[in-house]
Amino acid sequence: MATTGSANPADRAYPFAGIVGMADLKLALLLNAVSPAIGGVLVRGEKGTAKSTMVRGLAALLPPVRVVSGCPYSCDPAAPDPGCPAGPHDGTHDGSNDGSGSRERPVTLAELPVGATEDRLAGSLDIERVLTAGTTAFQPGLLAAAHRGVLYVDEVNLLHDHLVDLLLDAAALGVNYVEREGVSVRHASRFLLVGTMNPEEGELRPQLLDRFGLTVQATASQDPAERAEVVRRRLAFEADPAGFVTRFSAETAALASQVAAARGRLPQVSLPDAALRQICSVCGAFGVDGMRADLVTARTAIALAAWAGRYEVTEEDIRTAARLALPHRRRRDPFDAPGLDEQALDDALRKAAAQEPAAGDPEARDPEARDPETRDPEDPDHGPEDPDDDPRGPGGPCGLPEHAESSAVPPSQAPSPGTQAPLGTQSPPGAPVSPTAPFRARLLTVPGVGEGAPGRRSAARGPFGRTVGARVPHSRPFALHLPATVRTAALRGSGAPPIALPAAGRRVVVGPGDLREAVREGREGNLILFAVDASGSMAARQRMRAVKGAVLSLLLDAYQRRDKVGLVTFRGTGAEVALPPTSSVEAAARRLTSLATGGRTPLAAGLAQSARVLATERLRDPRRRALLLVVTDGRATSGSDADLARAAALLTRAGTACVVVDCESSVIRLGLSDRLAVMLHAPCYRLDELGAGAGLAAMARQLTRGRAA
Repeated sequence: MATTGSANPADRAYPFAGIVGMADLKLALLLNAVSPAIGGVLVRGEKGTAKSTMVRGLAALLPPVRVVSGCPYSCDPAAPDPGCPAGPHDGTHDGSNDGSGSRERPVTLAELPVGATEDRLAGSLDIERVLTAGTTAFQPGLLAAAHRGVLYVDEVNLLHDHLVDLLLDAAALGVNYVEREGVSVRHASRFLLVGTMNPEEGELRPQLLDRFGLTVQATASQDPAERAEVVRRRLAFEADPAGFVTRFSAETAALASQVAAARGRLPQVSLPDAALRQICSVCGAFGVDGMRADLVTARTAIALAAWAGRYEVTEEDIRTAARLALPHRRRRDPFDAPGLDEQALDDALRKAAAQEPAAGDPEARDPEARDPETRDPEDPDHGPEDPDDDPRGPGGPCGLPEHAESSAVPPSQAPSPGTQAPLGTQSPPGAPVSPTAPFRARLLTVPGVGEGAPGRRSAARGPFGRTVGARVPHSRPFALHLPATVRTAALRGSGAPPIALPAAGRRVVVGPGDLREAVREGREGNLILFAVDASGSMAARQRMRAVKGAVLSLLLDAYQRRDKVGLVTFRGTGAEVALPPTSSVEAAARRLTSLATGGRTPLAAGLAQSARVLATERLRDPRRRALLLVVTDGRATSGSDADLARAAALLTRAGTACVVVDCESSVIRLGLSDRLAVMLHAPCYRLDELGAGAGLAAMARQLTRGRAA
């Protein structure tokens, strides 16, 4: 854990007021400082855009907090938590700063590293006290340290999903519950949550995106003058940090005062019914799921009014709040990029305002009071429903107004395999074709048990999953298997340097050689490398659409299982790496959609290129196992059979797990993909066997092919 808790946090961080530009990011962070109930900020942006710098500078703007002396949970002496594990606090904390029972300190900035464990985040059993004193004690985690402060998660998209779920649950409830290893603890955990991520390294699942209150896209300015000022200030800070902080001390103090004043003003800000209806109408127009978007937008609009020194929410507050709260919630497909069409937002606001009832109209306030015989036929509540008044918006199932529709067709809206293109709209030869609609793909796994990065595909042993046994520790630190440790010590007897554990009237002497590590079995994420045949034999329009749809379905499955992906294509005279291995499944989907076809089939070159990519990746990430998916009809029209055999041998000697996807669609099947699968020691599936429900047919065919071989 890295925390900022010194007397002056600004002495350690680049001052918030000294950052150039980034107006939206600054506003989102300041609004959460005013109203932590908004739910935090997710900062998306490329590397080198000052995401971390700005978050660390925010702590200096927050008012100091008064805490109960000696309480590791930062209880407020004016209203201590009655369920605090360090309590009960006896009420002697009178709020003075004389050291008698409370003290004032700067806000804590707790940083959650990517490699943190659940124990470090939520807290766990204090093993040292168990072994030395024989008592059960709780060791607080980062969620306790962050209470009434800031919890910063850098590279949140690389954090394991169950840790993200855990911290987002605590942020939403304001309480951390720990029920594990004989410990039952509940403590308050209210903090300002900030996560940063680089989309190139992979996306958060939409369910997790929705849990962040606001999102901001951080991009570097392209203005040379502004970029020069950024460099100038950074060099000045590195040359004289104290002097640079002093230079911006007045602006920092002004911002801190404005945050404190806005916090005091917040409870007095009113949200009129008309403004609330407008918020709900806008959220409905963009088709967001659930009610979290409405709540966050309302809280943000109230915080905006308080920040501006007003006591009532205005339409401009609603517009700004929606622009920060809705972009990441309107994703309808995992491959859709978060975003919000400004024109669509303006149209939705105008439409919502036009539907507002006239002020002072008693019938408008009480719809039941209207006389059905005298209602205006033009009223949208009268007569048949007007399609334009559909709360989902004229954009259809995506719930977007007309102006929000993109000219590009997302993968989830691609035509079905049986859809015929209108006459006269055929694409020129070799031009990319759109994929068919994706489907739920069958689970393809790497044989054996690995020890790679946590994920959801292949079996693995590591720090996550269910405990299946114990072993002598391989490294430190490690997850202690307490029952196995005590059992080993009891059976061994005495003789090691004593760590006394009272048990049943006698002493069990536990020594370093008795310690046992918990062996846990779960799932890992793999590298899924696609080797896609883009030759002329694959270029029939409907056939290539089906191939792209199948690969897109496998990509979607890789996204959900937290895999890395890569893309190799081969056609003409050779093969190329269309996308090096990356965690950005969205990038692979974009490359696949734009894939052109034509030329001969250099199958051997495609396999050889795949072997080189996998060999390089093994050096970079030796613990992550790979699965090669060869998508082809098996027709090698470029290169000799000897070349093909040598390329296949490269993969088999390296122990690469492979799967062949047979794209042959002829009535009379040549079985060339089956022959390739035998060379690669791999299973072979047809395109129609990749669906999650096609397992029995595929298994029968694999058994038949095995007997024939």
